[in-house]
Amino acid sequence: MKNNLYYPQVSLSDEEIFSEIKKERESIGYYSLPHVDITDLKIRLDNLNFTQKQIAIIGIGGSTLGTYAIYNFMKYNKQHSKTLKKELFFFESTDPVNLNGTISQLNIEDTLFIVISKSGTTIETISIFKYLMSITKIDKSNLLVITEHDSKLNSFALANDINSFEIPKDVGGRFSVLSNVGLVPLYLAGFNIDDLLKGAKKISTSFFEQHELYDHLMKKSRTYYEFKDVYNVNAIFSYSQLLEGFNKWYVQLWGESLGKIDINNTNQGLTPIGLLGPVDQHSFLQLIVEGKSDKTLTFIKIKDFKDDTKIAPITLAGLEDLDYINNLNFKELINQQADATIASVKECKKDIPIDIIEIDNISEYEIGKLLFYYELLTSIVGRFLRINTYDQPGVEGGKIILKDMLKK
Repeated sequence: MKNNLYYPQVSLSDEEIFSEIKKERESIGYYSLPHVDITDLKIRLDNLNFTQKQIAIIGIGGSTLGTYAIYNFMKYNKQHSKTLKKELFFFESTDPVNLNGTISQLNIEDTLFIVISKSGTTIETISIFKYLMSITKIDKSNLLVITEHDSKLNSFALANDINSFEIPKDVGGRFSVLSNVGLVPLYLAGFNIDDLLKGAKKISTSFFEQHELYDHLMKKSRTYYEFKDVYNVNAIFSYSQLLEGFNKWYVQLWGESLGKIDINNTNQGLTPIGLLGPVDQHSFLQLIVEGKSDKTLTFIKIKDFKDDTKIAPITLAGLEDLDYINNLNFKELINQQADATIASVKECKKDIPIDIIEIDNISEYEIGKLLFYYELLTSIVGRFLRINTYDQPGVEGGKIILKDMLKK
């Protein structure tokens, strides 16, 4: 039965929104993930004793984007380049050229395959899995499954004596990176998942105990809500290629969570954009500075890259005027580029909301903080918008149509 009642759009107080978010913790599982004891998980994974040097992760969307965000952020860290046990490869797209191109990078006989699907019936994931099984031997010696306990994929795992790791039913796919979805492959690859969860826990504690992060998140969320019809585009400008994966994860999290119909049957939504500095200074920045004032901007910087690579102190014929950059550290250059862009935008666009997030360094702790920060921000904005932040009926409709088309 359709609900024809109209609920006035009343601007709720911070206290009311905070109370609703605390109430959500009773039914929305991602809130508890930073506080889970993972001792038994690590023991179980250690006992599996997989020796393969590569991991192929087969999944799509929430099953892969969070793990890719962490892996992409951490893989070039000098400390990890020496200690990583396994290299990760991601099979997400049914693009056949991309599929075979990724396979060509594998030593397929020395690869551990991990199939991840919350429902267990994701068309893209199962299609790729079937193809891989047709070209190499895949069994319990080189395969793990991560899915819900009652999915058809878990039934397959049980029938073939394959180790399976559970995705809790109350944890949505795009909020699942700190569950087994991310923890299992990251631990097997050699990352410190304890530090990852400690970072997320730091954000959770600061917010729910109403420390310094509480006021910041409430103010930022209220700004997005109250000015949603003016600033409908929320752009992240990340000043490091290491955050490319994070940007992609953010776009899914924000778009799929907040593009909804609210309790008044009104279409809501804030459009996410992920930009990389300094590359996008030479493209999208022009639109920001001289285009419509319909965007909020969040700049993300890394304080210390822990890399002292310098611009060579050489003089090039005809380019002598640029010798002022000689001996400058690249980490200083990229952060000065960020600061110059921020100053330019503030000067030209005094009317748009701008904030800055500074990451201390490249570590599991810091990326854990950033991921949970944005999960919390998404949930709070969803409460202001009066929507269901955790479903995705628009996506499910396309899946149903595709299934009918394929069956025909």
